Amino acid sequence: QVQLVESGGGLVQPGGSLRLSCAASGSIFSIEVMGWYRQAPGKQRELVAAIPSDASTNYADSVNGRFTISRDNAKNTVYLQMNSLKPEDTAVYYCYAAIYRGWGTFSTDYWGQGIQVTVSS
Repeated sequence: QVQLVESGGGLVQPGGSLRLSCAASGSIFSIEVMGWYRQAPGKQRELVAAIPSDASTNYADSVNGRFTISRDNAKNTVYLQMNSLKPEDTAVYYCYAAIYRGWGTFSTDYWGQGIQVTVSS
Protein backbone atom coordinates (compact mmCIF):
# COMPACT_ATOMS: atom_id res chain seq x y z
CA GLN A 1 0.00 0.00 0.00
CA VAL A 2 1.27 3.45 -0.97
CA GLN A 3 -0.01 6.68 0.50
CA LEU A 4 0.65 10.31 -0.31
CA VAL A 5 -0.07 12.72 2.52
CA GLU A 6 -0.16 16.44 1.85
CA SER A 7 0.23 19.25 4.34
CA GLY A 8 0.78 22.99 4.45
CA GLY A 9 -2.31 24.36 2.79
CA GLY A 10 -4.58 27.03 4.13
CA LEU A 11 -5.71 30.61 3.72
CA VAL A 12 -3.29 33.33 2.73
CA GLN A 13 -3.60 36.91 1.53
CA PRO A 14 -2.61 37.91 -1.99
CA GLY A 15 1.14 38.33 -2.20
CA GLY A 16 1.70 35.88 0.62
CA SER A 17 3.45 32.54 0.67
CA LEU A 18 2.70 28.95 1.49
CA ARG A 19 4.79 25.81 1.48
CA LEU A 20 3.14 22.52 0.60
CA SER A 21 4.64 19.19 1.55
CA CYS A 22 3.80 15.70 0.38
CA ALA A 23 5.27 12.59 1.92
CA ALA A 24 5.01 9.21 0.25
CA SER A 25 4.96 6.11 2.41
CA GLY A 26 4.33 2.42 2.10
CA SER A 27 5.79 -0.17 -0.24
CA ILE A 28 8.11 1.98 -2.34
CA PHE A 29 11.15 0.87 -4.27
CA SER A 30 11.84 4.24 -5.84
CA ILE A 31 10.02 7.31 -7.08
CA GLU A 32 10.48 8.35 -10.68
CA VAL A 33 8.66 11.65 -10.53
CA MET A 34 6.75 13.73 -8.02
CA GLY A 35 4.66 16.75 -8.70
CA TRP A 36 1.72 18.93 -7.91
CA TYR A 37 -1.53 19.41 -9.75
CA ARG A 38 -4.37 21.73 -8.88
CA GLN A 39 -8.04 21.98 -9.66
CA ALA A 40 -10.25 25.00 -9.17
CA PRO A 41 -14.06 24.73 -9.17
CA GLY A 42 -15.37 24.43 -12.70
CA LYS A 43 -11.91 23.96 -14.19
CA GLN A 44 -9.89 20.97 -15.27
CA ARG A 45 -7.07 19.65 -13.18
CA GLU A 46 -3.79 21.11 -14.37
CA LEU A 47 -0.14 20.42 -13.79
CA VAL A 48 1.49 23.00 -11.56
CA ALA A 49 5.02 21.63 -11.26
CA ALA A 50 6.88 18.36 -11.53
CA ILE A 51 10.29 17.10 -10.57
CA PRO A 52 11.67 13.80 -11.93
CA SER A 53 14.36 11.76 -10.28
CA ASP A 54 17.05 13.60 -12.27
CA ALA A 55 16.05 16.77 -10.38
CA SER A 56 14.96 18.63 -13.47
CA THR A 57 11.89 20.78 -13.00
CA ASN A 58 8.85 21.69 -15.03
CA TYR A 59 6.42 24.51 -14.24
CA ALA A 60 3.18 25.76 -15.61
CA ASP A 61 3.59 29.14 -17.25
CA SER A 62 1.17 30.66 -14.78
CA VAL A 63 3.39 29.85 -11.80
CA ASN A 64 6.85 29.96 -13.31
CA GLY A 65 9.01 32.38 -11.35
CA ARG A 66 6.71 32.33 -8.33
CA PHE A 67 6.65 28.65 -7.33
CA THR A 68 9.57 26.35 -6.63
CA ILE A 69 9.34 22.57 -6.50
CA SER A 70 11.91 20.43 -4.73
CA ARG A 71 12.22 16.92 -3.37
CA ASP A 72 13.99 15.09 -0.60
CA ASN A 73 14.62 11.57 -1.86
CA ALA A 74 15.68 10.29 1.56
CA LYS A 75 12.28 11.27 2.93
CA ASN A 76 10.26 10.47 -0.20
CA THR A 77 8.90 13.97 0.08
CA VAL A 78 8.16 16.71 -2.42
CA TYR A 79 7.70 20.38 -1.59
CA LEU A 80 6.09 23.27 -3.35
CA GLN A 81 7.14 26.72 -2.21
CA MET A 82 4.52 29.18 -3.39
CA ASN A 83 5.38 32.87 -3.32
CA SER A 84 3.56 35.96 -4.55
CA LEU A 85 0.29 34.11 -4.40
CA LYS A 86 -2.63 35.39 -6.43
CA PRO A 87 -6.36 34.80 -6.05
CA GLU A 88 -6.28 32.71 -9.22
CA ASP A 89 -3.98 30.27 -7.42
CA THR A 90 -6.94 29.26 -5.26
CA ALA A 91 -7.58 25.56 -5.82
CA VAL A 92 -7.32 22.13 -4.35
CA TYR A 93 -3.74 21.02 -4.78
CA TYR A 94 -3.00 17.35 -5.37
CA CYS A 95 0.28 15.62 -4.85
CA TYR A 96 1.28 13.17 -7.57
CA ALA A 97 3.93 10.49 -7.67
CA ALA A 98 4.98 7.85 -10.17
CA ILE A 99 6.30 5.07 -8.00
CA TYR A 100 8.16 1.84 -8.67
CA ARG A 101 7.00 -0.92 -6.34
CA GLY A 102 9.97 -3.17 -7.09
CA TRP A 103 12.60 -4.22 -9.58
CA GLY A 104 11.42 -4.92 -13.11
CA THR A 105 8.14 -3.06 -12.76
CA PHE A 106 6.66 -0.08 -14.47
CA SER A 107 5.82 2.91 -12.37
CA THR A 108 2.34 3.37 -11.00
CA ASP A 109 0.56 6.70 -10.56
CA TYR A 110 -0.52 7.72 -7.08
CA TRP A 111 -2.44 10.73 -5.89
CA GLY A 112 -2.88 12.48 -2.59
CA GLN A 113 -6.33 13.35 -1.32
CA GLY A 114 -5.88 17.04 -2.08
CA ILE A 115 -5.31 20.06 0.09
CA GLN A 116 -7.06 23.41 -0.10
CA VAL A 117 -5.16 26.58 -0.89
CA THR A 118 -7.18 29.77 -0.71
CA VAL A 119 -5.75 33.15 -1.65
CA SER A 120 -8.06 35.92 -0.55
CA SER A 121 -8.10 39.18 1.33
